[in-house]
Amino acid sequence: MKDRKRLRIGITHGDINGIGCEVILKTLSDSRILELCTPVLYSSPKVIAYYRKALNLNNFNTFSVRSAEEAQEERINVVNCLDDEVRVEIGKSTEQGGEASLLSLQSAVTELKNGWLDALVTAPINKYNIQSEKFHFPGHTEYLQSEFGGEALMLMVSESLRLGMLTGHVPLSEVPRLVTQDKIVSVLHVLNKTMIEDFNVNKPRMAVLSLNPHAGDNGVIGNEEQSVIIPAIEQAKNEGLLAFGPYPSDGFFGSNNYRKFDVVLAMYHDQGMTAFKTLCFENGVNYTAGLPIVRTSPAHGTAYDLVGKDIASPDSFRQAFYLACDITRNRTEYNGLKAHAMKDVDVRHDGDS
Repeated sequence: MKDRKRLRIGITHGDINGIGCEVILKTLSDSRILELCTPVLYSSPKVIAYYRKALNLNNFNTFSVRSAEEAQEERINVVNCLDDEVRVEIGKSTEQGGEASLLSLQSAVTELKNGWLDALVTAPINKYNIQSEKFHFPGHTEYLQSEFGGEALMLMVSESLRLGMLTGHVPLSEVPRLVTQDKIVSVLHVLNKTMIEDFNVNKPRMAVLSLNPHAGDNGVIGNEEQSVIIPAIEQAKNEGLLAFGPYPSDGFFGSNNYRKFDVVLAMYHDQGMTAFKTLCFENGVNYTAGLPIVRTSPAHGTAYDLVGKDIASPDSFRQAFYLACDITRNRTEYNGLKAHAMKDVDVRHDGDS
């Protein structure tokens, strides 16, 4: 971000046979995007030309660069990370489609590490066809944690709801074993930090959902609430966090109780995602909290059944793009204020000596 007028936002094309390229092109076809930031798309001219023709985007122009370091402002920059033999087969899961999605992701991650990008927006991948010796993860979240460190946390974001998952892409049978007091407290600290630094929320109120129906009914339907979740909430409070619960998810969302909180912590993937996608599917965004870099993604998948019909909505991807810019600016502002405050402390200490 240093010495640049606009943010540089990297974009991975995801599965080239899914709706990723379609929603990317629809989003970037709005020229106002170029006033907000400088997009850098990791793809290939061949793939872009295919979808530009399919969508009749005659005025959609791109600028080829070798890396994001060469990116030009007020242009849609494209880093070619695929060979000329790449083949688009819309609506199909193919081995080549998986390879193309991984090459795009690897290229963007390398340039993030080099400091040539300010944030990353990823289009959906197929979690099956991307698997290889170089990618053996359940999804983007786990891969990015392995590349950048930190404590990655899937955080779903919309205007009305922010929702994190204690456990992510794991089988339901493993969830009870992973719901521990230490993990809950640790994730609540990640959420608290994220709300303050990335969303400008001072003293965030955090709701914690139960694991069992009716929050266990005092041990009648499971005892994890009494033995694990309630002690974790009490510990978090003792450590200065505003944590509340546990709340049974059905009544919590059915009564709109979630609107009273800045962020909600679900115990497992579908507990959170079912509610989130029911309430916020069109404009929802997946943000990977807890990393040293900023990464967002639309809340939907590859949607092979929609490809090529020009009916895929770009709303979620567009919101992911905007959120990446907003969080990057919020984090930069926070770090600047923090550095300024520490400098003031140092000056006062020097004056006392």
